[in-house]
Amino acid sequence: MKNSFGLVRAVRLGVRSLLLHRLRSLLTTLGVLFGTSSVIAMLAIGEGASAEAQDQIRALGSQNIILRSIKPATQATNSNQSSRVSIYGLTHADHRRIEQTYMQFLNSVVPVRELAQEVRNGPLVEQPRVLATTSEYVKATSRRMLSGRFLSDLDEISAANVCVLGSELARRLFPFSDPVGQQVKVGVEYYDVIGMLAPRVLAGDTKGRPMEGLTDELFLPLSTGKKYYGELLVRSNSGSRDIEQVQLHELVLGVKEPELVLDVADATREMLGRFHDEGDYEVIVPLEELESARQTKRIFNIVLGSIAGISLLVGGIGIMNVMLATVTERTREIGIRRALGAKRKHIVSQFLVECVVLSVGGGAVGVLLGLAIPIAVEHFAGMRTVVTPLAPILAFCISAGVGVLFGLYPAWRAATMDPVEALRHE
Repeated sequence: MKNSFGLVRAVRLGVRSLLLHRLRSLLTTLGVLFGTSSVIAMLAIGEGASAEAQDQIRALGSQNIILRSIKPATQATNSNQSSRVSIYGLTHADHRRIEQTYMQFLNSVVPVRELAQEVRNGPLVEQPRVLATTSEYVKATSRRMLSGRFLSDLDEISAANVCVLGSELARRLFPFSDPVGQQVKVGVEYYDVIGMLAPRVLAGDTKGRPMEGLTDELFLPLSTGKKYYGELLVRSNSGSRDIEQVQLHELVLGVKEPELVLDVADATREMLGRFHDEGDYEVIVPLEELESARQTKRIFNIVLGSIAGISLLVGGIGIMNVMLATVTERTREIGIRRALGAKRKHIVSQFLVECVVLSVGGGAVGVLLGLAIPIAVEHFAGMRTVVTPLAPILAFCISAGVGVLFGLYPAWRAATMDPVEALRHE
């Protein structure tokens, strides 16, 4: 009881001493305030950027392996002809080999072809990603339907003239009506719209913002794409034509168990390497990229936290500087207190309390400001931020620790003064 009364009395004395120099106390507190708020804000921005990147990777499917055709650099640069044919990429034979070899470990192997075609609805013209695929695409990529249905096995068998629109494409082609049940023109062929896919929304995004560019799509049955458009992809560029022959632009492998993903990915790389000499493919493993993104996040947070921590260090140095000046100003007061019977521990506690009041006060206001900054960044800049519960707690504890750490030396210096010399001080 006696100790608690003494602590309360020390706090009152400390606050009273600080109020005698309000402006100086306020300016000293600002260093800690801005340091604390910057720790929280920087960690929130870093967490938000990391979470968004990880959500985009998860959207590809953490149990998926994605094989993509890529044009070899040698084919892209070794010809000056106005028209040239480049043959590269994944093949139907690759598809069959993967199914025959690894199907016991896979839920599905989904082929995808990309078609360079315009999409029209009356006067409205768009250039989306036109993809020819199978009915398993939605399940393999965890996509959801907004209305209608996706492609079926019957559509594939009959090479039906049907299509499914991504939400962004549907909004632009049919701004005032439901696209399901209507027709669009892809190239020179007309297709019945049988469904519309929901936007790919980032996990945890309360604003429901679609992932940019990933819903600007149109899906056809794989057999329909082969029937009408063949395997030649013609691109016109600056008076020349690039003609590419690609059987499959993508294969999406859905692995049954998460622990098998990396092993299947390594085996697939080895198999493709035996049949592709030019490096005309890439293997994307979202699980590997997710682990890499998490590691990057940890490094990023350490760097941001260290930068913000420097602000707190500067604030602590400011507190020490001011308190040392205060000790010099109050030398005679310290001498009188020692002469009246105050012990060294009383002097230490008085000055230490003043330092802690400055740092805790600045830390508390800094926490509030630090929580407000991410909200403002999201509102005005449109950036995603994530404030973890640990960030404000950590920032506040560090700010309080700064007060104790940088207040020890001024308090010790005040307590070790010779009372006689202190009384003589003018």
